[in-house]
Amino acid sequence: MKNTALTETHQALGAKMVPFAGYNMPVSYEGVNIEHETVRNAVGVFDVSHMGEFLVSGPNALALIQKVCSNDAAKLTVGKAQYSCFPNEDGGIVDDLIVYRVKDEEYLLVVNASNIEKDWAWINKHNSMGATLRDISEDYSLLAIQGPKAVEAMQSLSSVDLASIKFYNFVVGDFAGIEHTIISATGYTGSGGFEIYCKNSEVKQVWDKVLEAGADYGIKPVGLAARDTLRLEMGYCLYGNDIDDTTSPIEAGLGWITKFSKDFINSEALKGQKERTPERKLVGFELEDRGIPRQGYDIVDGNGKTVGNVTSGTMSPSLKKGIGMGYVPAVMADPGTRIHIQIRKNAVPATVVKLPFYKG
Repeated sequence: MKNTALTETHQALGAKMVPFAGYNMPVSYEGVNIEHETVRNAVGVFDVSHMGEFLVSGPNALALIQKVCSNDAAKLTVGKAQYSCFPNEDGGIVDDLIVYRVKDEEYLLVVNASNIEKDWAWINKHNSMGATLRDISEDYSLLAIQGPKAVEAMQSLSSVDLASIKFYNFVVGDFAGIEHTIISATGYTGSGGFEIYCKNSEVKQVWDKVLEAGADYGIKPVGLAARDTLRLEMGYCLYGNDIDDTTSPIEAGLGWITKFSKDFINSEALKGQKERTPERKLVGFELEDRGIPRQGYDIVDGNGKTVGNVTSGTMSPSLKKGIGMGYVPAVMADPGTRIHIQIRKNAVPATVVKLPFYKG
């Protein structure tokens, strides 16, 4: 089990630690609902240093990224980031990721912790053009400072005007006394804020100063449990749940990051699928009665026939009702469609809804 540079800090704060993607990670401190509401209403800080980071550089860096990524990275200028995925050769997804253009010929790819080795092998396998690759995952830490008060609470820690960093843009600047951090207006919660990339040797100082600066704004450390409920309320896909090697980006509602203005791995097949409309689609649903949908539960029609399965589900702390996502036949994917979730012996009625669940 790997540790992040802050594992002992989390333990000292009384965090409940669990194994996640090969790392010893904090799942909660005070409780998922308290932490969730803190991010929705104020500001919270997550240690997400388990994520993977690859540097792709050199004259052929963009060519490699264009080949392995579904989105069009040619649109990125220095200081901009982009959500994307690695399509595989069979119609599925190797991983989803964020691509940062750091310099003219240098890109940072941020990938899921559980897929670091798989992604590294994948990108190296397809590097026929000789781009320079470095896996810096073991050297860097990542903090997500999320919530509507994040800008105000953190401004004292940086000479950068944090409010001026637009969504999916980033700045390399000073933060919490550390020079050359990446301050990125990205996140997984839907409540605004930043992600801070720094070296492992620097992250304890950053963490301490973040909690100190945020004290007057009600900041709390937040664990992976609330990270999951926050992202689910936004309808954001989680790799291993809602997307994987067997789900296509078109089925998963990720057509918006799948750009056919260029060739990429399996682009012809995915283009054909988009033109035909896929047989199944990932949808969001809300339970009409009491109950909590869980990953793996069957989705059934009015006759009790299994038509799909729940990929993510929870009791929404913001909406106070059971919500989830899952794959259903395309004919049942329109908002307003009645489906049922098999919770033990009960087929609980649910309605397909337009994402996100949480409107803010």
